[in-house]
Amino acid sequence: MDKVKRYLIFLVGLFVSSLGVSLITKANLGTSPISSIPYVLSLNFPLTLGNFTILFSVFLILLQLGILRKNFKAEHLLQVPISILFGYFIDMTMAFLFFVHPQSYLLKVVYLLIGCLILAIGVYAEVLANVAMLPGESFVRAIVETWHRDFGTTKVVFDVSMTVTAAVLSFIFVHRLEGVREGTIVAALLVGFLARILGHRLAFLERLLFPEDHKVKMAESAAVAKPAAKNVIVIGRQYGSGGSELGQLLAKRLCFACYDEEIIQLTAGTTGYTPEFVRRQEEMMTNSLLFDMVNQMYAYAPNQEAPKDQIFDAEAAVIQELSQEGSCVIIGRCSDYILKNDPHCLRVFFHAPLESRVRRVMERENLSEKEARAKVQKEDRWRADNYRYYTRQIWGMAGNYNLTLDTDLGIDYIEHAIREALKIESGESK
Repeated sequence: MDKVKRYLIFLVGLFVSSLGVSLITKANLGTSPISSIPYVLSLNFPLTLGNFTILFSVFLILLQLGILRKNFKAEHLLQVPISILFGYFIDMTMAFLFFVHPQSYLLKVVYLLIGCLILAIGVYAEVLANVAMLPGESFVRAIVETWHRDFGTTKVVFDVSMTVTAAVLSFIFVHRLEGVREGTIVAALLVGFLARILGHRLAFLERLLFPEDHKVKMAESAAVAKPAAKNVIVIGRQYGSGGSELGQLLAKRLCFACYDEEIIQLTAGTTGYTPEFVRRQEEMMTNSLLFDMVNQMYAYAPNQEAPKDQIFDAEAAVIQELSQEGSCVIIGRCSDYILKNDPHCLRVFFHAPLESRVRRVMERENLSEKEARAKVQKEDRWRADNYRYYTRQIWGMAGNYNLTLDTDLGIDYIEHAIREALKIESGESK
């Protein structure tokens, strides 16, 4: 039953995607990158956009056959009827939108943005169904699997190639740029970005729509679960508050294990990335919008994540496993959110006055006051953006923690407060 439901959702997504493509095209500011070549051809030959979409899709399927060879499976042939349906859906929706002929530039932009949103909804539905891919994305996947390339980078190169080829064809046919405009660039950047936003905000839909699959996953997780740890302390901290050092010292005093850099090593072991690459990915986010825009191409790959997302998921799995192995202190990496449902977890946030943190960074990193202040503000902003992106919550908000402590109060006070909290958490006293 779930399989039938998935195919129905995919078909709905396919139709919605075609509606989005048609509306973007009707806006007359270009079209989506994957449709740019068929669109330019349709402007210069008697066949429709849908007809050329089918022909171009078949061409991409043949290229996949040449790339994959013996690895080309029968399931790849499912792209043929999907392509035919998509092509006819495009012609159908273009006919539905016969009344759309925006004259003013502002109205064209409005139709373009609405089209991008509709196309993003279609892409999200196709990814949610997770039963098939359109030839464009499947072609990219074939390259990735054959030559072990990064999906996001390959998708960017593919879209750029389609757009450039369409522009060249336009100059060949009519000696001017036609069918490829600023709307093509907007669609390339915006559609995947919106699809990823929908994926984050509507993550609960998969559980609601496919409860049987969810039950299987939960049963598999329960089968490998280990006994819960007696006490786990997770620490979030402002930059320069001394939170990492205090966490390590606290672990020693409590005779707990302490995990910070060790998480990077363990994550590297499970992902195949080097520790240096994992560390760079941890430090790469400047703000969630920029991160989403850069990594939006992964929205088209149902089973492929952006490297930073993949690393976050791997770190979350490592943190969950470490929390089951024994009493420990875990520092940073949204661990308070990852273990929010663990009854044995004490969530702590360390903060300190700005001037105190600036002085600490000046001494620790041999920086001037101006440099230290700038670094504290930059690192705090990165941590807030990273936390907000993955948890959709506000970093440092007291409601996310059991304790928030000013590190200027000293280790003795902090240790006493945490020991008392652990007694309360474990039910040893009131």
